[in-house]
Amino acid sequence: QVQLQESGPGLVKPSQTLSLTCTVSGASITADVYYWAWLRRPPGKELEWIGYIAYTGSTYYNPSLKSRTSISRDTSKNQFTLQLSSVIPEDTAVYYCARTIDPNPMVLNEYDYWGQGTLVTVSS
Repeated sequence: QVQLQESGPGLVKPSQTLSLTCTVSGASITADVYYWAWLRRPPGKELEWIGYIAYTGSTYYNPSLKSRTSISRDTSKNQFTLQLSSVIPEDTAVYYCARTIDPNPMVLNEYDYWGQGTLVTVSS
């Protein structure tokens, strides 16, 4: 059984960097051909894809967030990490990590495993 679990601070101050880690069990983040993604849902809004790191280690980001986003991985711990810099209150959302087999990240029904989500609030 594949499980994903998000961890990180629930409160971040404006202008700081949001950092979340997804710990994966039951599957290797280097196994072909999966893409390990971060998504978020702001209060009252649609789900938004942030970016992913592929099994190869390549990364791909939402153009609207690309300048502030970095996704990396620690293969020894089977974890991947999101960093979102210069956060603003509009970055407040439930953040999810998830796995997809489709390199097109907008095909939501190809995401087969999700973390439970973690609320991150941006506030001073």
